[in-house]
Amino acid sequence: MSQTIEAAKPEAAPQARAKWLESDSWPAYLLRRFGTFVISLWALVTAAFLMLQLIPGDPVRLALGMNAPVELVETTRSQLGYDLPLWQQYFRFVGGLLSGNPGDSITLRTPVFEVIASRLPATLELAVLTVVTVLLVGIPIGLIFAALTRNGRRRGVEIGYTATSGTIAVIPEFMFGTALVYLFAVTFPVLPVAGRGGPESYILPVAAMSIGAIASMSRIVRAEALGVLDMDYIRTARAKRMPVARIYFRHAMPNLMTSTLTLAGLLLGGLIAGTVLIESIFAWPGMGMALVKSITEKDYPLAQTLVVVYGAIVLLINFIVDVVLALIDPRSTIREN
Repeated sequence: MSQTIEAAKPEAAPQARAKWLESDSWPAYLLRRFGTFVISLWALVTAAFLMLQLIPGDPVRLALGMNAPVELVETTRSQLGYDLPLWQQYFRFVGGLLSGNPGDSITLRTPVFEVIASRLPATLELAVLTVVTVLLVGIPIGLIFAALTRNGRRRGVEIGYTATSGTIAVIPEFMFGTALVYLFAVTFPVLPVAGRGGPESYILPVAAMSIGAIASMSRIVRAEALGVLDMDYIRTARAKRMPVARIYFRHAMPNLMTSTLTLAGLLLGGLIAGTVLIESIFAWPGMGMALVKSITEKDYPLAQTLVVVYGAIVLLINFIVDVVLALIDPRSTIREN
């Protein structure tokens, strides 16, 4: 009977992966994905540069204030290169990004990359902790409800789960954040709602970012698991009366990893971008709060660079997800070649 189980498992993936890596398809796929990444990054940098040009008025005057001395305004404009022709400003902006020196923040009088380097760890901590939380909670929930509702059983449970998770999944993160602040700052003041201090300071911002993502993850895992649980090797495992935990986590889980890892990677990119509002709500000293503050204070050199960094991280994560997905399951990308 064990031979039946092994024979029913999909064994083609490792062989397909080895064959694909040895063929000409892999370099072509990698080159195409890298080209897409570079083009997208160039478009992002160009959009960030044009963002400053579309702002009415003088950005230097707006940042320094209407009462700033003319000499200070002119000196700052010259230092930032805003007195140069547009095409020279563009190449200076791109060159600064490539060299790691995009200039100084107008308001902080500090190199922009120094500001970002001091803020990036806090943002990455939030995003990574949120992804880990979503995986640890969302995957078991999806598997549990797939097991409870497979083959049309427990229709009431399925309807209740689908309606509840669907509603939670579409609620914006900032609404969860606002509700948590009200609940734990006004009603039950038992957790810190501002700042980055001890371990307890991570609970509320991570929870605000995790709740909706957990609902989305569990829905996708359930949908994938319903198909996997109907496969022949799972039926054979049940016929052998294997332990339930072994059936789900040893036999069913590997076939869920492709979609789960793909979603987790995309989720990480989305969460990094989504930290902007959450950091503002919880006064979290990350890049998101710096971006909001730079826009409010009209510190456009800092704002431009932060937009590029945010976008570059998301694009890089998407690129890595595509490559990892191709390595895990070449069959998902061979059709594109």
